[in-house]
Amino acid sequence: MSGDLGSLGADATPDQILCHVDMDCFYAACERLREPALEGQPLVVGMGYESAETHGAVATASYEARAFGVESAMAISEALERLPRKVEAARDPDLDVEEAGFYRPVDLEYYDDVAADVKAVLHDAAEVVREVSIDEAYLDVTDRVVWGGDDVSDDDVGDGDPHPVETFARSLKERIEAEAGVVASVGVAPTMSAAKIASDYDKPDGLVVVEPGEVRDFLAPLDVAEIHNVGPVTARQLREMGIETAGDLAAADPEDVREAFGERGLAVRRYARGEDPREVTPVGEPKSLSRESAFTEPTDDGERKREKVRALAADVAERAQREGALYRTIGIKVVTPPYDVNTRAESLPGPVDDPDLLESTALDLLAEFAEEQVRKLGVRVSKLDFAESDQASLAGFEGRSSGTSDGETTDRATTDGERGASAEDEADGDEAGEETGRAEPDPEGQRSLWEYE
Repeated sequence: MSGDLGSLGADATPDQILCHVDMDCFYAACERLREPALEGQPLVVGMGYESAETHGAVATASYEARAFGVESAMAISEALERLPRKVEAARDPDLDVEEAGFYRPVDLEYYDDVAADVKAVLHDAAEVVREVSIDEAYLDVTDRVVWGGDDVSDDDVGDGDPHPVETFARSLKERIEAEAGVVASVGVAPTMSAAKIASDYDKPDGLVVVEPGEVRDFLAPLDVAEIHNVGPVTARQLREMGIETAGDLAAADPEDVREAFGERGLAVRRYARGEDPREVTPVGEPKSLSRESAFTEPTDDGERKREKVRALAADVAERAQREGALYRTIGIKVVTPPYDVNTRAESLPGPVDDPDLLESTALDLLAEFAEEQVRKLGVRVSKLDFAESDQASLAGFEGRSSGTSDGETTDRATTDGERGASAEDEADGDEAGEETGRAEPDPEGQRSLWEYE
């Protein structure tokens, strides 16, 4: 947003610069990543769905599938009535193959692997990251960017100079697509609630910046249901009071709002006015730390692979020391073409901080893939211990044991900043109840990382 939009008053937190990153149709995007032929096709990902069956529910639908009326949380049987499977349409003369789509079952472990790639970018881009689900997160980038300024390339920003926020956000989107293979929409604003709305404003592949002084005018024309903590019941009640938009709610008599909805009503009225004092705070300690890096082209060069693992191991070891983390498990991730994810890990007898052990273990695990074409490599430590104690090393341990007899763990790869926490609104202390906006399924149909911990 741009222009002179300050007529409705200043915002409460003009100094904060917050980003909300929201992946576009994340489950569908992941399926397309490993099956490129699905790009541009109507695609439905079903929870509890199996190939050729009719049971289950829609977890997410691509934008192409939504054009046929398929929606999140819809029964697969109903979705099939609106959008038949391609394979069946090709065999049935009464069906038009051009009005049919593809169906895939949910694969949470795979989606989590892709989410790990996204999270690695986010944690590298910002010191303060709050993950709220598998496909969205908030970033506080106040110390890294500035409001205003022209959107310029990274090369045009001098060393040590803060980036204009739009340049930063655009670069963040480009990095996510380049390193994780999926597309994100990003909203930037001085408040968490406005940033979240901004990320949804121009989907897919959107980038919307709402600067201080613009927030109330940005929110004013939006449907009241889009305001933070306004669920379907409250939205209906507000409309019955003649309050249709955020601007209507912002201008409403506070006593009328209090009488109808109590203190919670006053809280959502403040959100509609652009007043949101919440700060982006990480939730809990990270459960693992990792670094990943892709080759420009897949390679089977053993020394190139080992060099990359050494560099990644050094980065992970440095971060673990910086955060005061000891680790009990060392693992690697190896991505082979087209996008097959392989994880291996070894467990240690106790928590350590030992960069040499980290490097040697990662290289030992890599040996299994010596002859493989490799697209991307990652190094990870997990089962972290943040207790205040002297740092431990390999000395003092007699040996190490693998996660399974052959050194392969069946655990999914968990990476930077994975948190176990309550949902966003509960953690923030909002009076949520029905009115968190989650009374109906999330439009993207995603589950949070910690839901299937």
